[in-house]
Amino acid sequence: MASVAIGGTFDVLHDGHKALLKKAYSLGDVTIGLVSDEMARAKTHASNAYATRKKAVTSYIKALTGADPVVVALQDPYGPTLTQKFDYIVVSPETLPTARQINTLRGLRGLPPITIVCVDFVLAQDGRPISSTRILRGEIDEHGLLL
Repeated sequence: MASVAIGGTFDVLHDGHKALLKKAYSLGDVTIGLVSDEMARAKTHASNAYATRKKAVTSYIKALTGADPVVVALQDPYGPTLTQKFDYIVVSPETLPTARQINTLRGLRGLPPITIVCVDFVLAQDGRPISSTRILRGEIDEHGLLL
């Protein structure tokens, strides 16, 4: 079975995150890189604690697949993608540049590139992408409905 990487903060798990995760699980065995608290602190807005975000992702994946996910803490944007074999990396348009950078760095290390699968943004009711930032600002809910 194919090996799949996906990474993110997954803070306020929303329909956009769920679309990414569903696509990843449709491709094979998934490793979820979850941004550490240290990395999350560098974001422009406060994030829930790693343990809280991990619990939300784990609950969703368990409901989706019936199994516990493989979740690793990310200390940098690359995680295990620079050292381990992956067939696919699932990203959004926002994280596509990081996936391209991962493949560049893999090439420098003599590793084969990972096939990049870019999943389009899930749009909110107003036609703009659903995002954790918008949810935290109180603009939309996790399904993209305007508040």
